[in-house]
Amino acid sequence: MTRDDLQAFLGREFPQVAEDFLVEATGEEVTLRLRVAERHLRPGGTVSGPSMFALADVTFYLALLSRIGEVALAVTTNCSIDFMRKPVAGRDLIARARILKLGRVLAVGDVLITSESETAPVARASLTYSIPPKG
Repeated sequence: MTRDDLQAFLGREFPQVAEDFLVEATGEEVTLRLRVAERHLRPGGTVSGPSMFALADVTFYLALLSRIGEVALAVTTNCSIDFMRKPVAGRDLIARARILKLGRVLAVGDVLITSESETAPVARASLTYSIPPKG
């Protein structure tokens, strides 16, 4: 699936959150932007952990779909996330997902999250997805 295909899929299947995310690139990695808004912040003005977790999960999901097509029922079976530093206040978050292994029933990969215009990661996630059987 292309960048435009993935963005359209998000809007169609997940309209409740689609406006939060912008697919920026596809290819070996999929890059997704979280448009940080007030609803994503926690006390202290930083992006909340649940918002970063959602960004990691959605980014890996779209990376998987970019490889296997519209399989809406692919689901997260495991996710571990390390929060490494506070995101830069007032900036969007950028996530880059890599698929490390794509099998018939499982996909394994990771997601690196940075603040916009920064190189130091704010979080790193490791994910496993279950792919439903065809037919």
